[in-house]
Parts: sequence; structure tokens; C-alpha cells
Amino acid sequence: MSERTKGFAVTRRVAVAGIGAAVMAPWVSKAQTLKTEYKLSVVGNRPIALSEGAFQWAEMVTQRTNGRINVKVYPGSQLVGGDQTRELVAMRQGIIDFTVSSTINISPQVREMNIFSLPFLMPNHKAFDAIVNGEVGQALFKVMESRDVVPLAWGENGFRELSNSKRPIQKPEDLRGLKIRFAAGAIFADIYNGLGANPVQMSFADLQPALSTGAVDGQENPVNLFLGLKMDALAQKHMTIWNYCVDAGLFHVAKPVWDTFSAADKEIVRESARDAAKVQIGATRKGLGVLDPNDKSSIEELAKRGVATVTLTAEEKRAFARATRPVFDKWAAQVGADLVKKAEAAANAAS
Repeated sequence: MSERTKGFAVTRRVAVAGIGAAVMAPWVSKAQTLKTEYKLSVVGNRPIALSEGAFQWAEMVTQRTNGRINVKVYPGSQLVGGDQTRELVAMRQGIIDFTVSSTINISPQVREMNIFSLPFLMPNHKAFDAIVNGEVGQALFKVMESRDVVPLAWGENGFRELSNSKRPIQKPEDLRGLKIRFAAGAIFADIYNGLGANPVQMSFADLQPALSTGAVDGQENPVNLFLGLKMDALAQKHMTIWNYCVDAGLFHVAKPVWDTFSAADKEIVRESARDAAKVQIGATRKGLGVLDPNDKSSIEELAKRGVATVTLTAEEKRAFARATRPVFDKWAAQVGADLVKKAEAAANAAS
């Protein structure tokens, strides 16, 4: 073979190899976009239901992808210094990849999420389910998509009930002068100011020491969260079941992260979110007479722990609803009148 022929053969082999590399490159590149670890942030920790949903989601995704998408939970909002209201911002900054959020903690950045905090909009779980599984829930997903995140499933942190260390709360005037902690959102300051209480905004991480020292008199959270964190041991001896607002859970992924997943992996992540959400909702509603009318074990557990529990009648709730109606109207305008009307219609049809 002449030197010229040899040179042509070498050049041809290099060219063919180059074509092969070019064909292979997209697949190699795609595989390399997967991180060794994906960070999932959630407020609180096990055993509370919101956090349980996060751990379930992480475990399902990791197992179902055989570890290719390795999700690790960072509980207690530790990636944002314990300030759960910063999780959405941190997702957009690339610090957090996955989040199971309380909608209350999203509401300072996404005004539409205050719909769940409108006082006495949703009287029961049927109304909540109708709202998140219908047109309103879809509209809220679109709102979140405009914030560079991909919402995948609605979960639930639960209806927020009121506890305190001082006295039973059965009528609006009973709240006068009490220092009540709230997590986030100016709507809660308006609600409690309107009822004559002294609202105090405080992170979840600071709540337990504040209750134990008496820096605040009371707080509002779901029953099963109250039990899980043993707030009865923090001088919280009075509980009012009033269902004044509900805290939805939202399973979502940062959009830049989502865009790196294949279609098959996206389906796994989405279905895992939905499955974990079901577990979360079940844990939130356990023992409240919702899943099983005969199972009120969580309410009974309050009594066993020495918590005096008052369940408001329909008329008693109406008194609180009347007292907080100016707050409802103010915030309905900020959430969006059309969206609130649709939510009211869905709640009324379901209840």
C-alpha cells in the first residue's frame, strides 16, 4: 500500500470514528446530566405527615429508578437555614432540586396560594378535595409552572386547629390578648389581629422552644402534627377544632432539573409523587373520622394526653367566619376574585 493510500485509510478511519462519536455524544451527554444526588427539602421531620410524604417520595424515586435518580431528604428546611418560606426561592437558585412544600410557606411569594388560608372557605375535606382535584387545582399548577417549577401532585398537611396554654376558645372574644404563633403569610396576621389576638410570625424551628418558654401562648397546626411533636408537653392544654383553614401540600421539582430527565424518568418521578401524596394524605387524616367515621383515635389521643378539646358547632364557626369576613374579602381580591368564586362553588357543591 502506498503512503498516499495508507494516509487515506487512516483519515477515513478517523472520520468514521468521529461520526460514531458524534452519534454517541447525545446519549453520553444525557447520561451525564444526572446528578449523583438530588436534594429534597421539607419543613419538619418524621413523624409529621408532610415530612413523611417527602421521605416516601425520595425512597420511591430512588428505588424505582434503581438509584439512577438518587434523592436525599434534607428535613427541617436545613438547606435554607430553617426558614421554610425560602424554599421556593432556593429551588429557583438551584440550591434545592425537589420540594414537598406547605402552601402556607409558598404564599408569601405566590399570592394565589393564599386561597387555602382564606378563613372558613373550606368546611371539610370533601371541599378541599374538590378544589385541589378540579379547575382551581389545575389553575394553581399553572401558576407554579410560571415560577420555574414543575408541580406534580397535591398532598395535604391538614386543617389547622388552634391550641393554647391559657383557656378554651369557643367564641371570637376568647382569643383577645393571646399571643398566637403563625408560620408565614400576612393573611394570618390579619386574621388574628381581627380576632383581638397578638399574632407572632415564627419559623417552625423556633416554635417548640417558644411554646416551652411561654414566649407565645398558642399556635395553629393540624391535629396529627400536634400529636407527632408532642405539643401537649409544651403547655398546650387547650385545643379548638374549628377547621378555619387548610394547608395543602405540594410535590414539585425545579424545572431545570425536570428538563434533564428522560420521558420515562419523568413518569416515574410523577407517579412516585402521586403515590407518596396518597400516603401523606392518609397520615394527615388518620384518626380524625375522615377516612373511617368510626376512627377518631387521634381526637381520643388528645384526651388521653390531658388536652381539653372543643369542637365548634356550625353556629360557633359562623361567629368566627363573620368576625373574619373583612379579612376574607381583602385577601380574596389579592388571590383573584374569579379563582375564589370557582373555589367557593366547588366547596359548596362538595359539602
